[in-house]
Amino acid sequence: MKKMSRAELDTAESKDSALGKGPKRPRDAATLLLLDRTSPDEISVLMGRRHMSHAFMPGKFVFPGGRTDPTDSRVKTSDELHPLVEHRLCTNRTSKARARAIALSAIRETYEECGALIGRRADYQSGISGWQGFCNHGVAPTLSQLRLVARAITPPGRVRRYDTRFFAVWREDAVALTLPDGGPTNELEEQVWMPLDEARTLDIPRITSWILGDLIERLKDDPQLSPDSNIPFYQMRYNQFLRTMV
Repeated sequence: MKKMSRAELDTAESKDSALGKGPKRPRDAATLLLLDRTSPDEISVLMGRRHMSHAFMPGKFVFPGGRTDPTDSRVKTSDELHPLVEHRLCTNRTSKARARAIALSAIRETYEECGALIGRRADYQSGISGWQGFCNHGVAPTLSQLRLVARAITPPGRVRRYDTRFFAVWREDAVALTLPDGGPTNELEEQVWMPLDEARTLDIPRITSWILGDLIERLKDDPQLSPDSNIPFYQMRYNQFLRTMV
C-alpha cells in the first residue's frame, strides 16, 4: 500500500464508506478470516456478499465480523487466547477483558453471519444474549486457535468508525459445526470459498484487499501463522493513512 493523504483516501473510498461527521473515538470491532488449507495447491478464505439493501457497503464481499459487545468478555470458553496473541491485543491500555471481548466478537459474528461455530462439541450453557446458538448446537467457543493478522482504524470523516482487529483461524482446526443454511442474521446473501489471490478480484473494500495482500505475503514466510509475528496496522496519522508493522 502506498502512503495516501486523507483527501486521496476520501476519494478512493467514497463508494465504500459513508463520508460525514462521525464519532471521534472508533468503536471496537473484530473480523475473522476463516481459512481452508485442505487443498494441496491453495489456501481459500470464506467471503460473504452483503445485501444490496444494506446502507453500509451494499453488495460488497466481506469477511464475517462486526462490532464488539462488552458482554462478550463474560462468555465462558473451553480455552483462552494464546498468551502471545493476548499480549499483542493488550496495547494502548487495552485490558485483558477488553481483548477477550474483541476476540470473542469475531467468533460470535462468524456464527451469526455465516453459521460457522468456532469451538468444541460440549454441553454448553450461557445466559448472555448472542450466544444461545452455541448452547442450542452444543458447541463451547474456543479462543486458542485465533491468530491476530492485522489491525485497522477507520479514518476520521466517516459516519461509522471502527478499531478493527483482524483474526485468522484454520477451518479444520477450529470449526466444530457449520450450519447448512448459514447464520441466523441473514446479513450475507451469498457465501463463497475463494483462493486468496482470487478473493482480491471480488468487489471488496479497499482495506479488505490490503489485508488479503498482507496475509498472502505473511503465509510465504509463516505458513502456520505463528502467534508472535508482527502485524500490519493501518491508521490515519498526521493527515496520512499509513501502514506500519507492530
